[in-house]
Amino acid sequence: MRHAMPTTGCLLGLILLALSGCGNVPLSIDRTPENATGRTEQQLVRAHSYLLVSANPYASRAGQQILRKGGSAIDAAIAINMVLTLVEPQSSGLGGGSFILYWDQQDQTLHSYDGRETAPHSVDADLFNSADKPLSFQQAVAGGRAVGVPGLLKNLELAHQKHGRLPWAQLFAPAIKLAENGFIVSPRLSKLLQGDARRKLQRNAQARNYFYPHGEPLTTGQKVKNPQLAATLRLLATQGSKAFYQGEIARQITKIVQQDANPGQLRRADLISYRALERKPLCAPFYDYQVCGMGPPTSGGLTLLQMLTLLQATGIDKQQAANPQAIHLFAQAGRLAFADRAAYIADPDFIPVPVQGLLDPDYLKRRASLIDPQHDSGPVTAGHPPELNGNIWSSGYNPEQPGTSHMSIIDRYGNALSQTASIEQGFGCGLMVAGFLLNNELTDFSFAWKDQQGKPIANRVEGGKRPRSSMAPTMVFDHEGRLKMVIGSPGGSRIIPYVAQTIVSTLIWQQDIQTAINQPHYLHRNGAMLELEADTALAAYQTELMRRGYHISMRQLNSGLHGIFVEQHGYSGGADPRREGLVLGE
Repeated sequence: MRHAMPTTGCLLGLILLALSGCGNVPLSIDRTPENATGRTEQQLVRAHSYLLVSANPYASRAGQQILRKGGSAIDAAIAINMVLTLVEPQSSGLGGGSFILYWDQQDQTLHSYDGRETAPHSVDADLFNSADKPLSFQQAVAGGRAVGVPGLLKNLELAHQKHGRLPWAQLFAPAIKLAENGFIVSPRLSKLLQGDARRKLQRNAQARNYFYPHGEPLTTGQKVKNPQLAATLRLLATQGSKAFYQGEIARQITKIVQQDANPGQLRRADLISYRALERKPLCAPFYDYQVCGMGPPTSGGLTLLQMLTLLQATGIDKQQAANPQAIHLFAQAGRLAFADRAAYIADPDFIPVPVQGLLDPDYLKRRASLIDPQHDSGPVTAGHPPELNGNIWSSGYNPEQPGTSHMSIIDRYGNALSQTASIEQGFGCGLMVAGFLLNNELTDFSFAWKDQQGKPIANRVEGGKRPRSSMAPTMVFDHEGRLKMVIGSPGGSRIIPYVAQTIVSTLIWQQDIQTAINQPHYLHRNGAMLELEADTALAAYQTELMRRGYHISMRQLNSGLHGIFVEQHGYSGGADPRREGLVLGE
């Protein structure tokens, strides 16, 4: 492998049935048994030619249409992203950004594309401050202040130029048709519109009229059309990203951001100057595998690789899934990795991130030696990896939110895509323009520039900078360099332990990909609490874990893991039962 690889079933209910029935069955479906909550899990899907999984049945069907026409994984991803803009507006879309890992089977090369939003060039340290105090998240998130330059479309265009097989315009057809003819509102979208999103969406006329016609939220089973988005998509299909970043759409974006009651500083020049970037992926060994992810400005790949290396050092392969000792080891690895994440990871074009130092085997061996084999260490501080060169940073306050979506695709040619996309908090900043919602990604920056001792914060706000992310699109290769697994998830900073747990469950504990995704979550992000997924068998371990010194938070951990595992004679795929994704293959 060159460049990046170093040598070292159908949705339950009438919604999907109304859409397309269950006629296109995969080659093989295994029924996954009920888990400890008593709910029926998603089904493991097997296929021989191609396999894809995305966050919504409409989107998965659109991707399947493209793959059946001979499209590549990036072709399918473009179609899926456009449909998700319509049917899953709370999580991703044209108004947000993305990170893409792309495996080119013919060239045996892994590519990494950064479509993260950027801050307007005119912002300064006071963006999220008032009277020398950081704003609350709720003060910052709604309206134009938190809007970064969207990067999704530029990122898709860059990847398509290098890996696309079908014409760009053809990839917009499924979403255009659906926006014009209407889609059926899912239970998830309807439920979210009944919650806290109402206050944020009510501030903007287009969002208010679309999501709350006649003053009431869209309801499950309701058919909704979005002619404004259809018009936008037609323009982008014929004119490409130029129409978005330089034309009428750009004018509408800047106007709504600047004229909002909580105005932002986004200008036309910020949109015109935006560039998606190809960066070098990060890879590290994990037992007999190579795990690869995105480098900064996302912390997802680097922190994930740290966690996995620490877990290997603790002998996670000698544990059984979800027993108290395994949970303890995951918690301690999480503490150490998240301490480094908070201190060192930010936009590498602004901050000298010690990437190789953070992955240095001797450094991580020393960090692993800090783990007590039986008891919680309590909060830990960042280490001192090689490559610091005197750069000492401090952690900052940035309450990252889980408004995100993940897709995994392997096409008939063996190419693979792992993409995580986001508009940050559910429904982004609440501002709707040209049929889509804008992000609030700038709240992923630290709200403060320096700590109480005056040390600078790596992830501070700066003009043109990309805020730190936790998105972790990931691929795993075997010892001979063959693709083995494609995985990722939404979930804010919890994405990292979600993906780590799924990788360990699949590769080490030999669970199939769907069973691994179904497993109850447990994680620690070096805060006050060990988080355990509520309404699962993990409740039985509370007493034992408290005896080990942990403070426990039982809560809903709403991942959206979507993964593909490469088997000897085909593929198997899994979708997270906590959301509404769908696996399709042939």
